[in-house]
Amino acid sequence: MFELLGAGLANIVQAKYLVPLFIGTLVGVVGGALPGITITMTVIVVLPFTFGLEPLQGLAAMIGVYVGGETGGLITSCLLGIPGKPSAVATTFDGFPMAKAGEPGRALWLGVWASIFGGLLGAVFLVASTGPLATLALAFGPWEYFSLFILALSMVAGLVESSLVKGLLSGAIGCVVTILGNDPVMGKERLTLGIKFLEGGIPFLPVLIGVFAFAQIMSEVQRMGGGRKALQAVDRGLSLAVSHLRVMWEILSRPVLLLWSTFIGLVIGVLPAIGGSAANMLAYDQAKKFSSRPEKFGTGIPEGIIASEASNNANVAGSLVTIMAFGIPGDAVTAVMLGALTIHGIQSGPLFISQNATLAYGMFAAYIVAHAVALAILLPGVRWMLRIVDIPKAILFPVVVVLCVIGAYALNNTVDNVYVLLVFGVFGYGMVKFGFPLAPFILGVILGDQIEINLIRAVMSDSDPWLFLTRPISGGLLLASVLSFAAALWQHRRVQNRTAAAQGDADF
Repeated sequence: MFELLGAGLANIVQAKYLVPLFIGTLVGVVGGALPGITITMTVIVVLPFTFGLEPLQGLAAMIGVYVGGETGGLITSCLLGIPGKPSAVATTFDGFPMAKAGEPGRALWLGVWASIFGGLLGAVFLVASTGPLATLALAFGPWEYFSLFILALSMVAGLVESSLVKGLLSGAIGCVVTILGNDPVMGKERLTLGIKFLEGGIPFLPVLIGVFAFAQIMSEVQRMGGGRKALQAVDRGLSLAVSHLRVMWEILSRPVLLLWSTFIGLVIGVLPAIGGSAANMLAYDQAKKFSSRPEKFGTGIPEGIIASEASNNANVAGSLVTIMAFGIPGDAVTAVMLGALTIHGIQSGPLFISQNATLAYGMFAAYIVAHAVALAILLPGVRWMLRIVDIPKAILFPVVVVLCVIGAYALNNTVDNVYVLLVFGVFGYGMVKFGFPLAPFILGVILGDQIEINLIRAVMSDSDPWLFLTRPISGGLLLASVLSFAAALWQHRRVQNRTAAAQGDADF
């Protein structure tokens, strides 16, 4: 393992891999710092430029975007009080008050160094656990894969913040999209409506771009049209200079907080499609619960920044474990990476490491080196990064839209993909407007065909339906699905009861 990792590190520092990694990390830092431009949107914009590259070059660029975006999102969180990305929301709780109190440099670099430490600790888990988990996955038959995918859908549908029913419906709609086209076994047409383009099914990437990028841009444009109050920012005249050794000591002198926040980020990352937003908030919540001074949280204390940012970058490592060991995207960004692997003819999943060892360990190395590259970009560039957020969204969003359309067209060089992008962009916007979460829908689109194929394979291998329950791993996964659904139902009812009680007290 260490030999392969050493070879991967030696490989990734070659110019042909290091340059795409550097460019991707730089774009990720900038995209992460821009409010309203998510990491998913940024990696989608980068994707078309990787089609002509070697697999490791393209994946290195996207891993750079991922790591850079998670690190860069804290810039505006600390200095403007606006999270650059959803997974930096909790960073604003203490980062912005600390910056407003006259310590913007301390707030900023606490976040940066916590991200670096959390990400590198996550790398240990990434390298050490992916192989054993992939070995475990080799014991999976179609019954186990079917149950695993059901668990993934139940978890993401249950952990959404909105209605549980809407979360489940969103996942079901995503699965229905995969039914369009020819039957995977018999090859018969299903729901094609006589449209020849639909015979091959709906292409995944235009759906992803439309639902996430277009829907978010349209939502942002609507908010811009509604008008906003002027944003309050930290005085730009304050110095961002800080003693890095002192900041690092502030983090390392709290090892339990750092390790626990990293662990939370890893666990949330491994769970399919939950994402950094949940890791960010949960780590902050845990830090507050176990703190000796919980009343200080939200006033500008270092523990809140450390917990939030350490979990973010560790979450990236957990998401990469999921895609490499099981072939399931941990979040929307790794879903794009899965699409990139497919475009290059590479099958992700249990055999990925054994069949593509050089590529796998190259990805490990890219993840590790990306943290050093992000730090090298931020050390001289923080003040310049702050100026980027002044770009008017009226200029920025049209550029992003054009790049998204180019990306969809470049996938197969057909305008049909652009139509798919536009249709699902409007559809995604409608889902947002009516309160339907997007994550279950996307996971349904990703996993729907795999659920169907593995169900058919299982039934064709043995028609006994009880095998889904009597096979230990499959039965355990289905039990976990039921428990996940029950826990989500209990949590939603608990929240509803609290809300009703609070409203009753207010009326009284």
